[in-house]
Parts: sequence; C-alpha cells; structure tokens
Amino acid sequence: MRPLDLKFSQSATDHRTLPELDAEVAFVGRSNVGKSTLINLIAHRKRLAHTSKTPGRTQLLNLFVLDEKPPTRGVMDLPGYGYAAGASKRAQASWQVMIENYLLERDSLAMVFVLVDGLVGPTALDKGMLAWLRSHAIPHIVVATKHDKVKSSKRQRRKKDLAEGCDLEPGDVMWVSSASGLNVDKLRGAVMDWLAPSK
Repeated sequence: MRPLDLKFSQSATDHRTLPELDAEVAFVGRSNVGKSTLINLIAHRKRLAHTSKTPGRTQLLNLFVLDEKPPTRGVMDLPGYGYAAGASKRAQASWQVMIENYLLERDSLAMVFVLVDGLVGPTALDKGMLAWLRSHAIPHIVVATKHDKVKSSKRQRRKKDLAEGCDLEPGDVMWVSSASGLNVDKLRGAVMDWLAPSK
C-alpha cells in the first residue's frame, strides 16, 4: 500500500488557529506510546513527526496534511497524556484542556486512534480517555502498540486482557508494531478510509 503523502502543516495551542480541513483523524495516547513513530511509518518518513525517548516531547497540536492542492485532509498528532519529563503540572493540565477542546470542537475530525501500550496494557489514564471519548460519543479505534515486545507465549492472553481492560472484544483492537511493521499497512488503510471524501 502506498504511504500517506503527508507533510507538516502547522503547530498550535488552539485548534481554531489551524487550517480548516474537510476531514482529519487524530492520534492520541500516553506519553511515549509511539504516536509520532507510527505517523512517520504510515507516511514512510523518518523525521516527519518528532520522536524522542523522553516522554512528553509532543506538547502542541501538530497537524500534518496530505500533499494535495488545496490540502483538505490531514492527521493530527496530539500531546501525550500522563508523565512528561520536565513539564509542570500546570503545563500538563493546559495540554489536557487543549486536547479536549480539539476533540470536542474540531468539525473536521472523523476518527480518533487511541494508542495503548501493548506491553503495559491500558492504564488508568487510558481507561479515563476511553471513558471520556465514549461519554461524548466521539468515534475512536483502539490501537495496541509494541506487539513485538510482548513475548510470543503471552500474546494471546495479553490481547484478551488488553481488550477487556478497554471494554472491547479482542477483535476490536488493532495490534501494531513499529519495529516489525506488523499491521502498519492495515493502520494506514484505516486512516485513509476515514479520510475518504465519502466519510
């Protein structure tokens, strides 16, 4: 499958200052869950979205648009929730407001991809995010990352437990690995489906 022809557009603290699009999807998850890495993979670009081993490096709304004229579709990389190295509690609270306002008010938002660390499983923060999205009827898909880091002998049990922790059936969770490339094409296809003009 062809990579998404994404290019960086703009960063902001308020989604209302970003370009208006016809459709976009958003990636959200705990700090260091691998959002930026997956965006780079589906775009087949190494340095499109900034990645770091230090949690909390994404601190703004980062919009990437498909290279089309005019740009009408895009992918949003949202700040991670949870621990962020060097960030004050006040700053982290402001990120939460920024994320919530975007998710509630962005008219072009078609789907939210909620990334959960497959090695750790859903944390209280992940469960809180899922409960919040469901309470506001915001469409979302759970994507479990780091499939390659889960021991093969424990994968079936982990898939069952992770799905239960997210109040889902195992088949409702998409497992991916940025290291092995598992289901990266499937994720890319899902993104493109939700960016399709018919959605």
